[in-house]
Amino acid sequence: MTSEQILIGAGLTVVLAVASQLLAARVRVPAIIVLLPVGFAAGAVTDDIRPDRLIGPSFPPLVSLAVAVILYDAGLGLDLRRLTGATRRTVVRLVWIGTVLTAPAAGFAAAPLLGMSGAAAAMLGTILVVSGPTVVGPLLNFVRPTERVQRVLVWEGSLIDAVGGILGALVFHALVEERHRQFGLGLLEFAASVAVGLAGGALGALLLWWLLVRVRLGEVLATSAQLAAVVGVAAVCDAVRDDTGLIAAIVMGVVVATVPAFDLPARRTFFETLVSLIVGVLFVSISSTVTWASVRPVLLPALGLVAVLVLVVRPVVAALSTVRTGLSEGERAFLGWMAPRGIVAASTAATFSAGLAEAGFEGADKILPATFLVIVATVTLYGLTAVPVARLLKVTRPARSRPLLVGGEPWTVELAGVLRSAGLDVLLWAGRDEQRERIAAAGLELADGELLATALGEGAEQEGITAVYLLTAEDEFNALAAAVLHDESGIPVYRLPAAAPGPGVTGATPATALLPAGLTGPELARRHAAGAPLLRRPADGDLPPGHDLLFTLDRAGHLRPATTHGTPADTTERIVLGPAPS
Repeated sequence: MTSEQILIGAGLTVVLAVASQLLAARVRVPAIIVLLPVGFAAGAVTDDIRPDRLIGPSFPPLVSLAVAVILYDAGLGLDLRRLTGATRRTVVRLVWIGTVLTAPAAGFAAAPLLGMSGAAAAMLGTILVVSGPTVVGPLLNFVRPTERVQRVLVWEGSLIDAVGGILGALVFHALVEERHRQFGLGLLEFAASVAVGLAGGALGALLLWWLLVRVRLGEVLATSAQLAAVVGVAAVCDAVRDDTGLIAAIVMGVVVATVPAFDLPARRTFFETLVSLIVGVLFVSISSTVTWASVRPVLLPALGLVAVLVLVVRPVVAALSTVRTGLSEGERAFLGWMAPRGIVAASTAATFSAGLAEAGFEGADKILPATFLVIVATVTLYGLTAVPVARLLKVTRPARSRPLLVGGEPWTVELAGVLRSAGLDVLLWAGRDEQRERIAAAGLELADGELLATALGEGAEQEGITAVYLLTAEDEFNALAAAVLHDESGIPVYRLPAAAPGPGVTGATPATALLPAGLTGPELARRHAAGAPLLRRPADGDLPPGHDLLFTLDRAGHLRPATTHGTPADTTERIVLGPAPS
């Protein structure tokens, strides 16, 4: 290809990827629903966007490095210390039972349906193990299932992506080595691949520890260093043993997330932006390589495979994984109706199918188009049916607010108790030990980790937070947190009025004023310490003298902060600060 064609193809790929994501966000659908048909259509219309022609044999190695970055970022979200109780038990079961049952079931079904060799079918079955938070998260935002179900599905999607990426690399090496060598030597080569990946991950994590902890790089350089370390380590591992860089990348991410010594900031704006761009470019690029000629022969068999996965395999996995977990029958059934495939399935299919085809495995050329069809079919099916199925099973969450109260002052803790008595599920976060002990002593739910990790991204999705209320006694902290959260989160952010005017706490703040200007944090704390109670009062009638309105509640459980704009007409209950006893 000429340099002009390469420039046009590369530019068009990026433009289509970002435009598809913008359109998906605009119409509020998962980006994959737009990315796949756009890439498929672009590949059919022009040859310039086809990566196999655009960059030739460089495409599979670049896909491998791109997936390594995605898996590292996924690993950063896998702080297993936050996965506890019955949710942990359910998620662990879904991951290991899902892997053990889905891979062989999909493989056994794919072999006769698609006319594949056993080895190619085994690779396809392994690829289809994964689900993915990039698909599950947006779907759950529409459905709003019960919190237990949402947490289980988000965690399962995050963990199964990592497990699927690693398992795909291991199965690929086992198949290739067994094809060319004695079975015993194949097992040794398989073990060698695992060892290379684990060793690379360990050395990469050690390198990151030195850079991030000992050298103490700033946020910008720390992000660049992480990117360079992941790409460098993955490239070296892949050069030593094909596709072991995926193992190294996920190991690095999990170590960084779970070892307290790293203490990375929760805000990873550049990394999140980069991963979003990579996902878009990969989907457009990979789907552009899938031609109608390759899809047509496997269309009906692939839909048959989808039926097996959706109607048989996933319900059985969910039923076995949720035995004695405390989930209702409706919640268990909904877990059995939610397993869309996403970016890791597409990426691993693109990475491994070509290698198996070159090694001479019959039917390996069908892996990518079959995976493409499974992704499209599952995302479309679950996307169209998730909401009505959730309503039928009565697992939708009432549209009640779930506020995150930031602060641990005595009046804040009492406010949380009052809101809970009104039927709201309240979450608190506090930075000081004595405040956290006060919250725990009151029997209230306390968020672990950093504030930003709880209030942003996957943390907010997992917790189901609908609004953040900054109620600390430090005006500067409230102002700074408000600025950061307003820029990065998609939920409302409120803060207390500043007690003392100053350039750092007043002016054009991005957060909405929580209360009338007179009710600052120090004033609320003073009146509460003097004995002023926090009370629930009906909406009808005027408030008695000495009572100040803090929040209103409507019949649907929506919490609204009091402002100078008056009481909404649909208010059914008021949260007020009463007078101190005389």
